[in-house]
Amino acid sequence: MSELAAFPSLVIRAQGFVPSGAFAEAQAAYLDPDPAEVAELRRLLAAHEAGIVAHYYMDPELQGVLSACAWPHIHISDSLVMADRAVKMVEAGARRIVVLGVDFMSENVRAMLDAAGHAAVPVWRVAERPIGCSLAEAAESPSYAAYLERAAQTPRSLHVVYINTSLRTKAQAHARVPTITCTSSNVVQTVLQAFAQIPDATVWFGPDTYMGENLHSLFAHLGELDDAAIRRVHPAHDRARLARLRARFHHFEQGSCVVHHMFGASVVETVKRSYADCFVTAHLEVPGEMFALALAAAARDGGVVGSTSNILDFIGRKVDQRAASGGGGRLRFVLGTEAGMITAIARRVQATLRAAAEQTAADGLEVEIVFPVAAEAVVATGERELPVVPGVAGGEGCSPAGGCATCPYMKMNSLEALFDVLGRLDRPATLALFAPRVYRELVAGRSAAELGSEPILHMRAFQREGVLPAALVRDVVERHAPG
Repeated sequence: MSELAAFPSLVIRAQGFVPSGAFAEAQAAYLDPDPAEVAELRRLLAAHEAGIVAHYYMDPELQGVLSACAWPHIHISDSLVMADRAVKMVEAGARRIVVLGVDFMSENVRAMLDAAGHAAVPVWRVAERPIGCSLAEAAESPSYAAYLERAAQTPRSLHVVYINTSLRTKAQAHARVPTITCTSSNVVQTVLQAFAQIPDATVWFGPDTYMGENLHSLFAHLGELDDAAIRRVHPAHDRARLARLRARFHHFEQGSCVVHHMFGASVVETVKRSYADCFVTAHLEVPGEMFALALAAAARDGGVVGSTSNILDFIGRKVDQRAASGGGGRLRFVLGTEAGMITAIARRVQATLRAAAEQTAADGLEVEIVFPVAAEAVVATGERELPVVPGVAGGEGCSPAGGCATCPYMKMNSLEALFDVLGRLDRPATLALFAPRVYRELVAGRSAAELGSEPILHMRAFQREGVLPAALVRDVVERHAPG
């Protein structure tokens, strides 16, 4: 590719797509799915009264068919919403739930259905083998256990654990240190609220190292603002309190997502050099260089740092604003997260572009999504069905020179596997290996599933009420108190 087109990209128009580069062509190939596959999916779901919750990081073939299927019990989102929507589907009549994601997601769906009184509703994955996650595995390591032991020996400790972890991890952590889960959407408010309610708390975040580092940087950035600006982020804080909390905020230093790990210095230098006119989006899990670039852009409303939902909302808002103004031209966005987001982005953007075209507004408006993918990070296979694969050798690793931008674990969910599971829903005995992992062991005298669900329920309560639950605060204050 030329210097002016260092990364592959996909141009979204009201009608159709224009990919540039093999990686973008692979992403675009399934945005207009086969109508026969869409019809078959709807038939199977209706026949079995089944619902599907899927993560944004599914491969484009699977997402394309899902997003085109007119069945009420299909939802694609980030991990925060998946379990909630599964509960709502069951309450609306779905009798079975299929989870498209990594294993901690199906575990969370199972746990939340149980907590909502729907233990009889079966939950299925679409792979016989475990569907792993590098972050979840980091939290099960001896080094994470040692990290939690430090927390347990520190009075007034609160463990804020990323939801991308197993129920066993959550249970074992909560047995040692009072624990609340978080997502990339709510982690900032969770930490700030913890220090607001327990000013002398010590907060231990994990297992995502980059997110932890980025939170430190974000709190430092907030600390440079005046008190009025800080209080707009959280009313209980000012510059003095932010300075104190930073000294008592710790993060685990040995955990990362294999996808977001690749958005490093080389990618950032290329973005600065060749994409200075682009909006910059970045997930909170990216390395510090990409985070700093997006944070600086966000300060002038030229970018966003946050969750997958935050990224989708930002892109949608910018396109809506340009369309409402009647402006044309091309809006360009660097996508600093997993490439699977492109399906949701394309659907959102095309809806706006088509509405604008019908109203003869924003004539010629189009949107370009740039994938920060190094040439070394994808491999051409020569096959028609899968022309490129992530990784230097087509495996799960990618070049440190740039991002593979696609999660190998998420790609264990395929359309073929989904059809296979749906076709066997009336024979559940054949699906024993497809059930979410069941934790039968006891942790601190309680089942791992029950105890592991408690940090999730604490997060749900915080989302509803805006304050940490009284029971959690009491646990932080009383557990391991000196003397």
